Amino acid sequence: MEPVLSLQNIGFCYGQQRALAGIDLRLMDGEILGIIGPNGSGKSTLLNLMGGLLTPTDGTVSLRGRPLSELSRPELARDVAMVAQENYFRFAFTALEVVLMGRYPRLKRLQFEGRKDIDAAMHALDVTQAADLADRPIHELSGGERQRVLIARALAQEPRVMLLDEPTSFLDLKFKREIFRLIAALSRDTGLTVALVSHDIDLAAMYCSRLVMLKQGAVYTTGLPGDVVTAEHIGAVYECPVLVDTNPATGRPRTSLV
Repeated sequence: MEPVLSLQNIGFCYGQQRALAGIDLRLMDGEILGIIGPNGSGKSTLLNLMGGLLTPTDGTVSLRGRPLSELSRPELARDVAMVAQENYFRFAFTALEVVLMGRYPRLKRLQFEGRKDIDAAMHALDVTQAADLADRPIHELSGGERQRVLIARALAQEPRVMLLDEPTSFLDLKFKREIFRLIAALSRDTGLTVALVSHDIDLAAMYCSRLVMLKQGAVYTTGLPGDVVTAEHIGAVYECPVLVDTNPATGRPRTSLV
């Protein structure tokens, strides 16, 4: 089976500082890939390379076998959507207006949104349980509400792949669970392929089908959550002793500080 996204021997430098080296990854249809690791390990850089926001210093990132370097920005955006860690809006756009921004890759040059685009935006708000927020200014929304709207904007692109950078940053426990449940439901119900960066090892282990653990810009280990989230791996990568057991409710690994 051909991967949706393929990264071959990827390296990246910020000036003279090497951030990533020797990264080989395959992202398959319908899977949720979690990218974990300590601060400075290269997680967000890797995600930005997958989304074409950065160009690798070495190696090739391909979408369905085509190098990203051969795709225009609208072409790439029709298949790959990204939810960044920080989103700032200068103006008080409504939630619906924000989601309609996701229709840009589907419009011709100088074309305005039509009925089809509004219907797509409202559908995206509906599936993210944010339809009641459509007329509210984005600045007035809570953190969890705002994140659902940003995911809806990405869905309005009608992508095959969604990339999320710390989708639950600054959210409380309830909203963290809601966002991860939403992502899992979208992948399960629509076949959406997802890659996400997370500092929350337990949530990533609970909802991701596969994990990649980075250390100092390289893949330390990758595999099923139960194979990646071990006391030995976390101790070596995070330099922090933990106890890892099995969550009795989910059967997934669970960490505790010791």
